[in-house]
Amino acid sequence: MFKYYHNPRCKISRQGLSMLQEKGVELEVIEYLRKPPTIKELKTLLVKLNIKPQEIIRTNEKLYQEKFKGKKFTNEEWMKIIIENPVLIERPILEKEYKAIIGRPVENILELL
Repeated sequence: MFKYYHNPRCKISRQGLSMLQEKGVELEVIEYLRKPPTIKELKTLLVKLNIKPQEIIRTNEKLYQEKFKGKKFTNEEWMKIIIENPVLIERPILEKEYKAIIGRPVENILELL
């Protein structure tokens, strides 16, 4: 079973979800703005993505530009910032047992199928 970190207001995220549904992929859709990941879930997701916390940040997001751009934080501080501000999480993300991928462009999602 796959997990799909989804923002229904995002065109790319909706396209990815539609593509997965058309392919009949069994998945759990997680609207991460309503149910942000825990620190443990975020750490696991980052390991599966093989990236550091700041690499999952949407740097064009207004909140990032206003509050965090140009500032230095530790990985632990970034994770806390991400959990408290899930709008900063790049989307969509498709996760499976041992790996995850950011769906930008949306075709990246196909790499996990």
